[in-house]
This record gives sequence, C-alpha cells and structure tokens, in this order.
Amino acid sequence: MDPLPLGLIGWLYTLLCAGAIAIGGWIIVAVHLRGDRAALAARVAEDTILFGIWLLGLAGGIGVLLGRGWSRPALELFCWAFSILLLLNAWTRWRAAPPPRQGFALSLILFVVPVLAFTGATILTLRSETALRALPG
Repeated sequence: MDPLPLGLIGWLYTLLCAGAIAIGGWIIVAVHLRGDRAALAARVAEDTILFGIWLLGLAGGIGVLLGRGWSRPALELFCWAFSILLLLNAWTRWRAAPPPRQGFALSLILFVVPVLAFTGATILTLRSETALRALPG
C-alpha cells in the first residue's frame, strides 16, 4: 500500500479538526444561551478532554503542513485516541439500542470502518520512509 500524500493528510486533519472544534464550540454556546447550565456543568470534564483531543489533531495537521517533526507523534496520538473513542462510542450506542440491532449495527459498521481505515492509513503513512524524510525530528 502506498502512503497517503502528506499534504492531503495535513489539510484533511487541519480542516476536519478545526470544523469539529467550531461545531463543538457552537453547541456549547447554544446550550449556554438556552440556559441549560446544568447540562454543561455535568459534561465539563468530557468536553474539555474532547476539546483537547481535537486540538491535538489540529496541531498535528498544521505541523504536517509546516513540515515539523513533532507533528508525526502528535497526529499519530490523535489517530489512536480518536479510533479508540470511536470504537467505545459505537459499542456503547450498540448496547443501548433496542433490539433488533442488526440494522443499527450495519449503519455503525458503514461509518466506523472507513474512519478506522483512514486513521490506520494515516498512522502507516506517518511511519513511512517518506514521512520520516519529510518530517525529521
């Protein structure tokens, strides 16, 4: 398998993570303006950790675009954390779904498998000789 182009990885992770941070911020502001501060207070730890993970992906994507060596471990850590959280979330949603779950499981698989394939391809690309030469450090 050929590694993905580093420019593509940099731009995709930069744009997707920036979009996720913007949408998350918009949701938090909307909940705050609605006056549901109890909901915000109940999830402050989870939201802070999730915000930090998305920032790690954003920093890794920008670092790849700038050719910085620290971007390889940062983006790889983001990919591992995102993949694990995605699997845990899919498992939790599947267990919470009422039976029959076959249709729901199929929809989860159709979403989860491509995302895991892309994060896996990103990890393999970041470990490739091309990335080691382009992103020394």
